[in-house]
Amino acid sequence: MSNPGSFPFLLTALLAGAAVPFQAGANAMLGRLLGHPLWATLVSLFVSAALVVPVMLAFRLPVPTIGAAIKGPWWIWVGGAAGVVYVTAALLLAPKLGAASFMIAVIAGQLMASLVIDHFALMNFAHRPTGVARLAWLALILAGFVIFQWANGAGVRAEARKQSTAKHPLPAARVTDDVISKR
Repeated sequence: MSNPGSFPFLLTALLAGAAVPFQAGANAMLGRLLGHPLWATLVSLFVSAALVVPVMLAFRLPVPTIGAAIKGPWWIWVGGAAGVVYVTAALLLAPKLGAASFMIAVIAGQLMASLVIDHFALMNFAHRPTGVARLAWLALILAGFVIFQWANGAGVRAEARKQSTAKHPLPAARVTDDVISKR
């Protein structure tokens, strides 16, 4: 870690990140209960607003000048759109993929996009070139993603076989004969 003073910030980011899979699961169930994922997206954003307003009042934040935001670059509005895309994707995909698979895909996507943002100094971020070390780091992350998905798929296939055998048990001798005859 290049700056030891950044440890509290990194710890806070780690804790914030740990909340995200719970958000995906809660919003997925909310979507099922409300009848459509987009209702859950709206409710989730409303709850976020309802929780942040008292914090803003407690900090006695001044009313913002909307004019300055309107004069800002076009991409400042991407955050809200990205939030809707993420929350809706989490609602739809997390229950199908599982929390870990969904989050690993999200993290891999975030890391790839972050490298592009840093390399091209997009969105007013400082320029941080993508050199060999950062590309190797990304390759390791993507390799971990592939290995995790492969292992997850193997586990899912084994569980499906186990459930299939439980539903249609065969006598032990017949299973052995079937296995031997297929070799």
